[in-house]
Amino acid sequence: MGLTPVPGDQLAAVSTAMEMVERPRPRPLPPSPFRLSHWVAPESEPYLALFRRVGAPWLWYSRLAMDDARLRVLLDDPKIEIYAAVDRAGIEIGMIELDFRVEGTCGLAYFGLVPELTGKGHGNWLMAHALAFAWRKQVRRVWVHTCTLDHPNALPFYRRHGFVPTKRTLETFPDPRLLGLLPMDTAPQIPVLGSVRR
Repeated sequence: MGLTPVPGDQLAAVSTAMEMVERPRPRPLPPSPFRLSHWVAPESEPYLALFRRVGAPWLWYSRLAMDDARLRVLLDDPKIEIYAAVDRAGIEIGMIELDFRVEGTCGLAYFGLVPELTGKGHGNWLMAHALAFAWRKQVRRVWVHTCTLDHPNALPFYRRHGFVPTKRTLETFPDPRLLGLLPMDTAPQIPVLGSVRR
């Protein structure tokens, strides 16, 4: 068994690619106090605010590292669909981001709820909607990636909803806290080893 050293300013994660190649059997949507709002070409700031609220505990940062021009290319693309889960007070508490840019395929690029709602069954409601939106007439494959920095139940959750693991990769990347993209006290379960870049 080999160990690979990782520089202190980097993070390492095992990423699992998962896919679904058959449309799930229809079933009733689980009840929920929330609703979904389709964000067509959303403004950058509200999108990034929701991205942070949902993803910061798991160190999501790819969208935070983009300049606005690159981010706008994604947000303005009609083949990328973004849905915000909204509570009764009108506060965004979750997100679904679907990527239809590859013909016949839908990627579940981002999916999640704010941490205070995790583990309460609301993810089943959100996933039911995500799969209903993803499986269109021309779609033959739906994929998602998860990694060891995600919520510990992410992989079993995706499997329970019909995704099958297909490949594992090891990825390393700069710690977004050290880049100033996320506060230093974000994701305390993952230790910060390096020092802030100036």
